[in-house]
Amino acid sequence: MKTVDELSSEVPVVALCAALGVARATAYRRWAPLPNGPKVKRTRRSPQRALSDAEREAAIEVLHGPRFRDLSPAAIYATLLDEGRYLCSLRTLYRILEELGESRERREFVRHGKFEKPELLATGPNQVWSWDITKLLGPAKWTYFYLYVMLDIFSRYVVGWMVADRESGTYAKALIEESLQKQQADPAQLTIHSDRGGPMISKPVAFLLADLGVTKSLSRPQVSNDNPFSEAQFKTLKYSPQFPDRFGSKEHAISFSSGFFRWYNQEHKHSGIGYYTPEDVHYGQAWRMRKVRASTLAAAYAAHPERFVRKPPAAQALPTAVWINPPEMARKETEQPPDKRRLIVQ
Repeated sequence: MKTVDELSSEVPVVALCAALGVARATAYRRWAPLPNGPKVKRTRRSPQRALSDAEREAAIEVLHGPRFRDLSPAAIYATLLDEGRYLCSLRTLYRILEELGESRERREFVRHGKFEKPELLATGPNQVWSWDITKLLGPAKWTYFYLYVMLDIFSRYVVGWMVADRESGTYAKALIEESLQKQQADPAQLTIHSDRGGPMISKPVAFLLADLGVTKSLSRPQVSNDNPFSEAQFKTLKYSPQFPDRFGSKEHAISFSSGFFRWYNQEHKHSGIGYYTPEDVHYGQAWRMRKVRASTLAAAYAAHPERFVRKPPAAQALPTAVWINPPEMARKETEQPPDKRRLIVQ
């Protein structure tokens, strides 16, 4: 067997075992990495079809050359064939790169920096606004209207909206200015959050927020749950039974949006704020409704206490704090049982 081990790199194993009268299975078993058996390293002979050292170096020179170093092996292979030149097979090009430790993406891409996760807290109205733009289908194919919506994340109150023919930083600036004027919000205490769309990062919006002293917050690229409140509001809009398949005109879109946002702010019992309306929470009237609910439930309990097995009924609490991406401390608090939670503020 020692002779087989020494000559296997020069003579085919089949011919070698036949000449020496050794079973091939014995030789292969000896070289196999058995758990408890002896392990013999076999030096494999170079195949007759393998590239010579000069041919291999020529292929490496082409792969590393300034002309082809940013192209994939498949693109290099096709380009050389178009020029009437053949170095080796496509698989051999990949094998050479793998041996060199270069079997990765060869093209140059823009490397985005590390974006910080936005962590925003609102404990009252006009502290954090979230805004976004959604498309509304127009009367014909490939025609759209653009709905801009500015939302207070604490109360879910729509503080401003507009319908436009296109996405524009100028339109967004006008919406922000109008919303601030209507709400009489303190710019120094306000954060406006959005994704990284063109109007959101435009110069008119950036200069306006800087001039007013409003804090600007942006979602991370390709992270949809960094702007959850606007996304949820758009779902409520587009899944409403009255939402049309298409809008016949810009005036139609404005008319529908006007009625929808009136209902959304004044009548919609929002699950995220204890089934109070956004307007009641935004303007501090929800506590009146909670007193009415509590009084009604107390009367029901007094009339039939046997129907409430575990404890007397209680009206749902008013929102106290709303987060976008709560820190780990706040997340652990929300996982506690309701009777052990405490209000977290920063």
